[in-house]
Amino acid sequence: MGVVFKPGVKLSSTVCKTQIMVLRVPAVELDISCGGAPMQIGDPAELGDMSGENSGTMVGKRYTDADETMEFLCTRGGDGTLAIAGYVIDIKAAKKLPSSD
Repeated sequence: MGVVFKPGVKLSSTVCKTQIMVLRVPAVELDISCGGAPMQIGDPAELGDMSGENSGTMVGKRYTDADETMEFLCTRGGDGTLAIAGYVIDIKAAKKLPSSD
């Protein structure tokens, strides 16, 4: 069961300290998870057990899907890995600058 998110919403992991802010998302239902558990709006009451991939998140980094249709800003790093509908999303790559000859 997915949720339609709007830009500016703060999501928190329920299994680690990770928090992200939604920057850009399509207007469709999304299943956003961290550490194998669904993320929730606002702060979690308590942390559960982590499952799935756990490569961690880094504060200040932007995370995006392969097509760059979604973008999230990590506002608090943690141990869990971000995923949308089971697919892991990675840190957004820096754009190449033109060479100055």
